[in-house]
Amino acid sequence: MRHKHQPLRARFGFALHGLAHALASEASLRVQLLVALLLLVLLCVLQPEPLWWALAGLAAGGVLAAELFNTAIEQLADALHPQDSAAIRIVKDCAAAAVLMSVLGAAVVGAALTLHLLRLHSLVSF
Repeated sequence: MRHKHQPLRARFGFALHGLAHALASEASLRVQLLVALLLLVLLCVLQPEPLWWALAGLAAGGVLAAELFNTAIEQLADALHPQDSAAIRIVKDCAAAAVLMSVLGAAVVGAALTLHLLRLHSLVSF
């Protein structure tokens, strides 16, 4: 119960510790964070409307959050049941599927932004 009833600063520290652990142990999270940073650079260069910043930020944040939840579920499942188990495999597979769904949703946002920018560019060039 170390995390209960702690000041905000301490709870923020716990969250940063979890993020650091996940980044150190999960290659897929590092890749997704890199993609999110590249997205930020791309948004700075292309300067779309604020709505696109919000949609892209929500999509990227959703992917990163899903990956962190997946990591937490995998860590907990492995700690509670280190042996091979069909039930634990299903839990892990479902958590991985949640990450996949968030990535697909983010890809839809990326495709919509690309189409928007292409249409905007074609209107300007005429």
